[in-house]
Amino acid sequence: MCTRGCRFCAISKGKPNLLNPEEPRNVALMVKELGLKHIVVTSVNRDDLPDGGSAHFAKTVFWIKVHSPETRVEVLIPDFKGDEKAIETVVRSGVHILNHNMETVPRLYKRVRPGAVYQRSLDVLRSAKTMRPDLLTKSGLMLGVGETHDEVMTTLKDLREVDCDIVTLGQYLRPTKDQLPVERYVTPAEFQDLKTEAQSMGFRHVESGPLVRSSYHAWSHVN
Repeated sequence: MCTRGCRFCAISKGKPNLLNPEEPRNVALMVKELGLKHIVVTSVNRDDLPDGGSAHFAKTVFWIKVHSPETRVEVLIPDFKGDEKAIETVVRSGVHILNHNMETVPRLYKRVRPGAVYQRSLDVLRSAKTMRPDLLTKSGLMLGVGETHDEVMTTLKDLREVDCDIVTLGQYLRPTKDQLPVERYVTPAEFQDLKTEAQSMGFRHVESGPLVRSSYHAWSHVN
């Protein structure tokens, strides 16, 4: 259950359940049991919480580091409504990579991400990098929802201007008939061209392909 209703996502909109205070430690215990070397921790939007759930993220990172100190922790966070204190809570938790997905180009935000703001999402990444220059920041776009090549290039440039290190580019696939239709299927050759163009902009790592998602081969993005 999510407090927003992004048009590409099949998760229901509504008020989520209360936080489980044992979840951060339970996640950490599972990371240890599975022997994971790289973990991506994410969540729905929790606009119902005063801090957007940022403290819950931080506690999860803390417990993972307690039980698996060698494990690299990546978080994929909501925008926390742009709350700088919430962003800093996650940034200062000791996380290795902070990911916040732009998802699409600015022209399509009202259609694709009606609860989000393009500039606010950029500012999440900018703030995180300003707070901790050594922190690796990451973002992603899904293609095939009506964007143009020039719009994708402009968004990638915007990401570089906020010093985003890693970017993922993948094909949007419609979860059910209730979500946005696919406007276009991007060819593998186009994804390769986009990767080359993005690399020329100075991204540390670019993952680009039809099946790429923000956590796709995440462990390899920092090697």
